[in-house]
Amino acid sequence: MSTAHIARRRSPDELRPLAEQAGRELEEADALEVLRWAADTFGHRFCVTSSMEDAVVAHLASRVFPGVRVVFLDTGYHFPETIGTRDAVQAVMNVDVVTLTPRRTVAEQDAEHGPALHDRDPDLCCALRKVQPLEEGLRDYDAWATGLRRDESPSRAGTPVVGWDEKRQKVKISPIARWSQQDVDDYIAEHGVLTNPLLSDGYASIGCAPCTRRVLEGEDARAGRWAGSGKTECGLHL
Repeated sequence: MSTAHIARRRSPDELRPLAEQAGRELEEADALEVLRWAADTFGHRFCVTSSMEDAVVAHLASRVFPGVRVVFLDTGYHFPETIGTRDAVQAVMNVDVVTLTPRRTVAEQDAEHGPALHDRDPDLCCALRKVQPLEEGLRDYDAWATGLRRDESPSRAGTPVVGWDEKRQKVKISPIARWSQQDVDDYIAEHGVLTNPLLSDGYASIGCAPCTRRVLEGEDARAGRWAGSGKTECGLHL
């Protein structure tokens, strides 16, 4: 089936059993096979999301779906290196980067909620600058792919390769869920995949600058996010 087709919109009653069946059948499939299934099944109602920590999933998807849409959340708080990675991905890869922004600028949010909301109420900040824009940006899609991996943290250990996103009523695909960090590194080296320069500067998981620090020896990859707060997820994957 051509990946250039525009698939019809499916109802949640159709999508849920589709996700459950694919989750069983594709659990042991390689990442390209999973993404090929997604492209053939959903066409342009499928997208990849990327934090621009690296472009591994975008690169994989572009191999089976040239011109695939890659959705990026510009929160207004990103490191310059992250914005630079986004721009480089658009320039050199066969993908269509779609940038989502929150309803309010940082200045407008500061005026409404006070400055540095990320320090006082990080859950609300993430809800306004990440969760809400993504939910609005995914309205035209039936399925979305992420770069989640089971080895990243205990909270992600049960990530399905294909699952049902109950909150958004969409199929959620994590084609590299079973990969290790070594698998990621090997793929990057083999294919020359773009990565965020901060990964070479002590950062293992890259989010908004105010809430991200370098990881210490022995810490898991997510330890540098919201350090000291007890918060481990922004809400996109809950």
